[in-house]
Amino acid sequence: MKKLNVGVIGTGHVGSFHAKIYSQMPDVKVTFLCDVIEARAKQLGNQLKSNYSNNYKDGFSLVDAVSIAAPTPFHYEIAKDFLKHGKDVLIEKPITINLKQAQHLIQIADKNSCILQVGHVERFNKAFSAIRDVPGEIKFIECHRIGPFTQRCIDVSVVLDLMIHDLDIILELLPCKIKSINATGLKVMTDFPDIANARIAFENGAVCNITSSRVSDDALRKIRIFKENSYISLDYKLQEVKIYQKLNKKIIKKQIPIKKEQPLQLELKSFINSVKKRIPPLVSGKTAKKALETALKIEKIISRTS
Repeated sequence: MKKLNVGVIGTGHVGSFHAKIYSQMPDVKVTFLCDVIEARAKQLGNQLKSNYSNNYKDGFSLVDAVSIAAPTPFHYEIAKDFLKHGKDVLIEKPITINLKQAQHLIQIADKNSCILQVGHVERFNKAFSAIRDVPGEIKFIECHRIGPFTQRCIDVSVVLDLMIHDLDIILELLPCKIKSINATGLKVMTDFPDIANARIAFENGAVCNITSSRVSDDALRKIRIFKENSYISLDYKLQEVKIYQKLNKKIIKKQIPIKKEQPLQLELKSFINSVKKRIPPLVSGKTAKKALETALKIEKIISRTS
């Protein structure tokens, strides 16, 4: 069996996970690692017996596909160059920092018949998979995604860092037009909003309230979905789903059994499957662009009100 040669650009916290998961796949060989801190790439490269460099362009001839886990402002330039060399690309979310860049990557990928996948990892969470077929029209969604402050992803706001996960899920659950958005945010530790809240109303009458923070003591990743006579409570972190339903004037609680698996591992397996079979990825560039568009609208509203 011919192995797929895969590289990882950006070998920090997230990128190192990408590389280690790829190295455990029987049909994949990690052939290139890159980081601007070359010592970091070297250390991981020695562990995985892979080539390494501090210049991503050294990997063009060494890979068939690549994960890009570099800081968000560099996503566009790196992805553009690999796509132009005919390489399949998985970019960590958000796809880029603006819509023009996102659209250009989509066009280059289409022109070169390349797979372009974006790392909205909650799509691969088994808890989310478990609620897809629960019947009933969605009336209200409430999301909380909070955690303690770290030095990661401080080059973008909490909207592009954390909230965009929930925006992607909401837009998947409610594929209708947005009627209005209200939002507020606050800078605490960085030059960008570190706490944000958005309230989104859809044309079908559904309303979503989303809170994101990267300066909280507790770590929480939950979504609550309210439907007619029922509501779903989903914990992404614990991969647990509870459904509360009204039955004969009583509330019946049911927990859905879930076979827990690591979402990032499933995401990377899905990417490799798309590359090998030449099939569209679950989260395409076009899909990721929609989440980015909504996130940028929220950022713009926050900037006007802060």
